[in-house]
Amino acid sequence: MIGYWSGSQPSQPLNISEEWRDNYSIMSLANQTLTVTTIINAPYCMLRESSKTKEGNDRFEGYVVDLIEELSKILGFKYKFKLVADNAYGARNESGYWNGLIGEIINGKADIAIVDLTITSKRAEAVDFTLPFMNTGISILFKKPTTKVTTLFSFLSPFSNVVWVYVLAAYVGVSCILFIVGRLSPYEWDNPHPCRQEDFVLENNFSLTNSFFFTIGSLMQQGSDLTPKAMSTRAIAAIWYFFTLIMISSYTANLAAFLTVEKVIYPIESAEELSMQSSIEYGCLASGSTKSFFQDSNITTFKRMWDFMKTRDVFMPKNVDGKHRVEKGNYAYLMESASIEYIVERNCNLTQIGGLLDTKGYGIATKKHSKHRNLLSQAILKLQETGRLHMLKEKWWKQKKGGGQCADEGKKSSSVTALKIDNVGGVFVVLLGGLTLAFFVAICEFMWRSRKSTAGCVR
Repeated sequence: MIGYWSGSQPSQPLNISEEWRDNYSIMSLANQTLTVTTIINAPYCMLRESSKTKEGNDRFEGYVVDLIEELSKILGFKYKFKLVADNAYGARNESGYWNGLIGEIINGKADIAIVDLTITSKRAEAVDFTLPFMNTGISILFKKPTTKVTTLFSFLSPFSNVVWVYVLAAYVGVSCILFIVGRLSPYEWDNPHPCRQEDFVLENNFSLTNSFFFTIGSLMQQGSDLTPKAMSTRAIAAIWYFFTLIMISSYTANLAAFLTVEKVIYPIESAEELSMQSSIEYGCLASGSTKSFFQDSNITTFKRMWDFMKTRDVFMPKNVDGKHRVEKGNYAYLMESASIEYIVERNCNLTQIGGLLDTKGYGIATKKHSKHRNLLSQAILKLQETGRLHMLKEKWWKQKKGGGQCADEGKKSSSVTALKIDNVGGVFVVLLGGLTLAFFVAICEFMWRSRKSTAGCVR
């Protein structure tokens, strides 16, 4: 049904049904051939390895190539790709003329433009954009430092400074308590010459120096000739053995990790740090939204970065040129995070520094007031709701063209942190509880022995 009349007279206006209106809109694109302008930029649009033997659309592959194919299936249009002549995304010169992809749309050389084309307010004044098919933001591409940071006292790294202080305090405390309990318990007093009854002198093996030697020997897993005899001193020894077992095992395991995993220190950690130095140069694409972002920004950090960039030879004609310069070292390249994500998936010596400097989206550009925009936006929403956009990104970022080869390396190079008191605090609690129990047992032993001695004297 196309529609219906609300009244009984045929002269009444026809109410067009929603279903027919949608179908008519889609039919307005059906069987039309759209000229699609784009730029060679991986992974959005690339030339096939066998492109010399192919013609037309078969020469190209990539994320936006697959995206246009998905949109054509929904809307029923045909398309042909053409590469933009000046290899520019689109910027307005002093005369007010646009170059690149935006210029081709304005001049009628193409119906739509698609690649990693950022939606900006200036571009939106000249052309119309669909809803974004991908969200991104500016970030920093940088080369990973190759030097491994080592120190003379690396053997102290498995524990934090606080834990080392606690271990030292535990060693001193246990040694002193062992000395006191050894003196307090009557079962630790012996006659060194049992055969000479006329010279009856009692001695205690757990002197202050021997107590310290006993605990350090246990801590170093070496032991000593001293053997506790009383129940109280044995309780102290047992709980100290348990403490040293846990601490030594934790130390050994974490030390192995520290010695095998490289700890990399980056000279910069954010755009703020990058802007505050001049030894590392940084730049962006010579023509595009990233350059415009810094050029028009009112934020102090970004204004300072723009003042630095415009006085140096740091702008790149293509993103791939920026990547190559980053690989040479001492250069940071500012570009969209989606492209950085693609690069670091395949170049394990490169990484992303810091978070996003802004938030933006990639959209399809159409001529101003074009009827194609709403149809393309609806189709993009449908692809997003069905998860097809996510699947396309996974395909071209993680799977195709060597994607994912740095994933295992990322797991291996995961940072190892020193054990803090939160990680091993329970062991100290157990140690304190054991010492308290042993001290209580020592008092009971002393009172029991004193009572027996008193009873013997009365008899």
